[in-house]
Amino acid sequence: MIQLFNDKIELYAYQTIKEGKLECGDSYYYTATDDYFVCVVADGLGSGQYAHEASEAVVGVVERHHHEDVDTLMKYCNNILVQKRGAAVLIFKVYFKSRQFVYSCVGNIRFFLYAPNGKLVYPLPVTGYLSGKPQVFHTQRFVYEPDSKFLIYSDGFDIHGAKTLLMGFRSVASVAEQIKNNYANSMDDATFIVGSLL
Repeated sequence: MIQLFNDKIELYAYQTIKEGKLECGDSYYYTATDDYFVCVVADGLGSGQYAHEASEAVVGVVERHHHEDVDTLMKYCNNILVQKRGAAVLIFKVYFKSRQFVYSCVGNIRFFLYAPNGKLVYPLPVTGYLSGKPQVFHTQRFVYEPDSKFLIYSDGFDIHGAKTLLMGFRSVASVAEQIKNNYANSMDDATFIVGSLL
């Protein structure tokens, strides 16, 4: 389902569960205020109950503290995973007035931002996962142009050609449908979020 926040951001989120499992090991959360939009995607290690528990703990802590900066949120996410399964975590925060976004990721969750001028931003995540152990974060800040599109997906999707998917004047809905039709996968939990910064 397409959601629109404050006429500033439009997005579509989609998730599937690994075949034979009752709970999804991926979790996500997003919200917007007048000043910012924040999104977190967490991929709990493995699948099933304990992966679900880990990823839900991550999104819960972001939901409670989304007003904090991205570095602080990543630290909270790491701390909440003490004695849990562990998770790959991506946090993406957009500041509307300054037209900037801040990104941090540990683990195998992909992020692409495509600008109308054809520029593709693909910040590299830190390898590994969060587990409560001391962790270095590589938080990055970028400026974005109006009508830029973004795509976030967990490793349950093996998407090739992200730039081709996002380029042109295609709607968020049409990009989402193409991903669902071309990259379906029942062998792992899988999540993607595609959106447009208006």
